[in-house]
Amino acid sequence: MNPSNVLITGALTGIGRATAFAFARTGANVVVSGRREEAGTALASELRALGGKAEFIKADVTDEAEVRALVEQTVSLFGKLDIAVNNAGTEGTLGPITEQSTDNFHATFSTNVLGTLLSLKHEMRAMQAQGHGSIINLSSIAGQVGFAGASVYVASKFAVEGLTKSAALEGAQFGVRVNAIAPGPVATNMLDRFIGNDESAKAGFLGGIPAKRAATVDEIAKTIVFVASTKAAYLTGQSITVDGGYTAQ
Repeated sequence: MNPSNVLITGALTGIGRATAFAFARTGANVVVSGRREEAGTALASELRALGGKAEFIKADVTDEAEVRALVEQTVSLFGKLDIAVNNAGTEGTLGPITEQSTDNFHATFSTNVLGTLLSLKHEMRAMQAQGHGSIINLSSIAGQVGFAGASVYVASKFAVEGLTKSAALEGAQFGVRVNAIAPGPVATNMLDRFIGNDESAKAGFLGGIPAKRAATVDEIAKTIVFVASTKAAYLTGQSITVDGGYTAQ
């Protein structure tokens, strides 16, 4: 059986990095992408040490020419693109809606929404041409419920949910599945920034989660690998919430 060929954006830290290792451990060929060349090259080297093929391609998901080249180079390297994980994202500048700026709106939406749209556009073109593919967009529970002090980020993730459903409807006739993973709090630097690097606030937030803890990046990565796989072949247009029970309340 031939290994899957996987592209991951925002792959250099957190969930993206863990997902790269999770796919590499299955024997997949992996292209990792991000904006920091030294870190990306080092990550690709670590992934190759697991025995498979891995390459780093520098790209900014807000730049369509770079996204197009990223997908084209991935296909050139491995012959086809089986799985894409659109993980690049930012929480932007948090704060009350009365203090939000147009600069923060544009910066957050450029990465989280435009970046996802451009990635979908070029990934789906490649996958539709070959007649199969699985795409995972990284959403959030902030794409399902509101959070005071995070209005712009929340709005961007609601947009990712809408892009996911619409793309799934367009891709289904071509054998292309599109789903989202919506994590709750995950033990990453982004979580610390999200709660203002305040350990007391963090403890209070996690205390309100039925599981009483944050997810690990590996738990999210394993969910991504499953949803992307043929084991979930009839799953498309869905957002899989991985939040320790937070949104069940």
